[in-house]
Amino acid sequence: MVNIMDDFNKNLIEMLNNGTCCFTCIKYIKEILLSNGYQELREDEYWDIKPGKYFVIRNDASIIAFNIKKNCNDKFSIICTHSDTPGFMIKLNPEFYENGYLKLNVVPYGGILNYGFMDRPLGIAGRIITKQNGNLKKEIIDLDSDVAVIPSIAIHQKASANTNLDLNPEVDLIPIISLNKDYSLKKLIEDKLKIKNIFDFDLYLYNRDKAKIINNEFILSPRIDNLTCSWAAVDGFINNMGDNINVLAIFNSEEIGSNTYEGADSNFLIDVLKRICGSLDLELAEVLAKSFIISADNTHAKHPNHIDLADHTNTPELDEGVLIIKEVNGTTNGITSAIFKDICDKNNITYSYYTSRNDFQTGSTQAGASLKHLSINSLDVGLAMLAMHSGVELIGINDTYTLSLAFKKFYQTNYDFIDDKIIFKKK
Repeated sequence: MVNIMDDFNKNLIEMLNNGTCCFTCIKYIKEILLSNGYQELREDEYWDIKPGKYFVIRNDASIIAFNIKKNCNDKFSIICTHSDTPGFMIKLNPEFYENGYLKLNVVPYGGILNYGFMDRPLGIAGRIITKQNGNLKKEIIDLDSDVAVIPSIAIHQKASANTNLDLNPEVDLIPIISLNKDYSLKKLIEDKLKIKNIFDFDLYLYNRDKAKIINNEFILSPRIDNLTCSWAAVDGFINNMGDNINVLAIFNSEEIGSNTYEGADSNFLIDVLKRICGSLDLELAEVLAKSFIISADNTHAKHPNHIDLADHTNTPELDEGVLIIKEVNGTTNGITSAIFKDICDKNNITYSYYTSRNDFQTGSTQAGASLKHLSINSLDVGLAMLAMHSGVELIGINDTYTLSLAFKKFYQTNYDFIDDKIIFKKK
């Protein structure tokens, strides 16, 4: 008999290995949606929405999918995560020859843990634009090979290396790709993909270490933040048509503040919800007042060697289930937390709480960014992990599956606010 969680983690590892940047992540999810009967819509075309399964992509890097059953309720059940992960963005005019090495001019993308990306095999993925017969053509690429490395300084040459980890991103984090000064990134890509005339690009370096299961207790992998939450959301959504209009939003740009054309702090989500309501002859404001959004992003587990980094009562260990995150700058409140806990309790889904120490700064959430554009009941959840934003990160083997179960049940739950009560409707 196939173990359901083993099968889930096999698919999770596929996601971790294939979602090498925001573009390849969304391309991978698009293929899954298409194979499960979802129809792609375009923002620049008319939408004739009927009961069914749909998705729309913006700028190749963010995706919103939704499914609608016949006689659905006039409310949205929304889960949002993000597609981007910390790494390095390749600058324009990327090559320069120095000290006998051909180097790539890059900038750290997101708040990376600098030393965690050194001495690792780095690949290139992203989007290229070629010029063909006077026209421009875009293509999502992953060279699927080791092409660069950022060498560290040997302990013999820097005695303070084990005591001083202060790395200058302009000096210490520049990768090398060749000893040949005449080689180029453009030639590397064109030779590998057998194409010509690269005109522009949005490219990233990523760690090519593969995801691994350790002692059947941990998953060690690049991009655990936030592809684990993204996979849990996809798995919980894909074949799950509830009584409400179920929506899955996976945004780019969370690691850099969400303030892009396709980020959570754009009009992407509200535009899609407006068009759904318009097609179904629903009043948007009334629908939003009844709706619920969950933002899913990872946070910090209790560190095995540093209890001093934990909150007094709300920093869990790995594999303690879904985390309900309540920070002063978050979106969780007592009502939304209570609804989610009730869903978990009824379905024997393990959950814990997370708050950070008062002397640590906490980040924003996708729901928080989205709430600038729509008013809706909101909750922040996540998973506990170690080594966040390093080249490889660590998570408990059970937690992502647990989050997926919680998302499935959330999408299946129907409730109403009546006076001072929250009434859950039975099927």
